[in-house]
Order: sequence, then C-alpha cells, then structure tokens
Amino acid sequence: MTTIAWIGLGHMGIPMTAHLVAAGHTVRGFDLSPAACVAAAAHGVTIATSMVDALHGAEAVFTSLPMPTHVRAVYDGPGGIWANADPRAFLMDTSTVDVETSRWCHDGSRAADFAFVDAPVSGGTDGADAGTLTFMLGGADDNVERAAGYVAPMAGSVIRCGGDGNGIAAKLVNNMMLLIDVMACAEGSQLAASLGLDAKTFWEVANVSSGASWPQAKWYPVPGVVPTAAANFNFDASFSGNLARKDMSLAVQAGDETGVNLPAAALALSQLDRLVEEGLGEKDCTLVTLYATADGTLAGYNPALDER
Repeated sequence: MTTIAWIGLGHMGIPMTAHLVAAGHTVRGFDLSPAACVAAAAHGVTIATSMVDALHGAEAVFTSLPMPTHVRAVYDGPGGIWANADPRAFLMDTSTVDVETSRWCHDGSRAADFAFVDAPVSGGTDGADAGTLTFMLGGADDNVERAAGYVAPMAGSVIRCGGDGNGIAAKLVNNMMLLIDVMACAEGSQLAASLGLDAKTFWEVANVSSGASWPQAKWYPVPGVVPTAAANFNFDASFSGNLARKDMSLAVQAGDETGVNLPAAALALSQLDRLVEEGLGEKDCTLVTLYATADGTLAGYNPALDER
C-alpha cells in the first residue's frame, strides 16, 4: 500500500482520508485546526507536526483546501509542496478553485518535474462519508489514469474530463447548476406552502416530475420531508453559505472571462452574498430559503439556537 500525504483535514478531508486508511494506505495528514487533526486521528490518520513533515516519504499528495489563495500558498514557496515533496510524489488537488489557479498548479508542477491532476469532487459530506463521491479528473491521460487508482476508495464515480483544468471546469459548472437549483427549490417550497400544499405531498410530486433536482431530493428546505436536509438540524451546514458563495463567485467569474451571460447564476450569487453579509455564511446554503418567505421566518430555523 501507499504512503499518502493529505493537506487540509476539513469537513470533506476527514471522511475522505478515513476511506484511504480503510483501504490499507498510510495517510499522513496536516491541518492548522487542532480539532480537525483530532477528528482525523480518530479515523486512523497519522497527524504530522507540519506540512513538510506530512510530505516526508509520501508517494502521493492530496490537497483539500478552502480557497484558491490557500492552494497557491501550499504549493509554492520554500515551505511548499514543490520545494519539499519527494521528487517521485504524485500530486492531486481536490479543492474547488478557479480554472486559472488549477492550470497554474499544472504548469508549476510540470516545471518542478511533478505529475499533477486536478481532482475536484461532488457529493458533499454525505458522499464523502459513504465513499460515493464523484471525482472529475483533469490532466494528461496517463496521469489521470494514475489518479483514478488513488481516488477509487473514496469514489462512486470517476469521470475523466480531459486536459489541464478540465476537472475543475466541470466542477464549477456543476456547482453553478446545483446552486441555481437550490434557489429554485427554496422558492418552490415556499410557494407550495403558501398555496396550501402539504410539504411532503408536494415533494413527492416534484420527486417524480420535471421539478426534480439534487437539492429537491437531498436538501429540501422544509423540516420533516427529507432526512438528509439541513432544515432538520436548524440549517447547520452540510454545504455552507460561505463555500457555496465562493463556488458561485468562481463560476460567475468564469462567465465574465469567457463572455457567457449568466443571469440566473448572478441572481443566485446575490442571495448567497446576502446570506454571508447577514452573518449566516457558516449556516447551510439552503438557508437562502429565508429570503423567499412572506414574513422573514422559516420553519426549521431558530436563530436563537445559534447563540448558544
């Protein structure tokens, strides 16, 4: 089995590393959060004292980080991956970043004689826990095939998307569509209620009809309808407003850069901007449903519980 360095033990990184450990790999993890390190260690991850320590002797390196700036900082510079990883190490980034940053990682890795694949995921924390994530791989064909083997213990689907940055391009478009669907589901759930429809009954209609979508099936923003919905847990995040806003911002940025008009994406982004500006960015992205309500209150959400 392989020794793997994992940089970034967040909500996704912890369950993903757990599957690698279960598959027999040795995983050396590093994160700036002590709580994240404790949680990862409970799943069998060896916690490194520094990123350089995690990289020592690793045959493969995964990064799973919140922002493009974090990815650039982790790869570059005297303390970075390119300067400290084993020369034979295979590099993969699962972070959601802009396409330019992903291609920068490819170019920098190539210049430093490392193989690199962009390997973003879809499926959220539920998919990470279950080992059923969809991986979207971008890079040279031989590198992509190699990456497919490494990600297999964490994956339900592995899709080869093409050349450098194509994995992250697919992820950004996918998440753009997801978050537009979140807004549609938010508004639909509130309109259905205002028209007197039982929430579970309407959900059953949408689930087998043309209104079906991932957020409708998994995240319906009314308590007691879908067990996996944040609405059952005071909208505690499975996919936070902060991260959703970041992803949608990157998609809208890509539209601006390529000349594609994205009015629905821009509107969804404005809702996420509002969520963050009102101090609710750590709550689930489906809390944008609050802005569709007639009176500003939302079933399943009690702000007082956030103050405890």
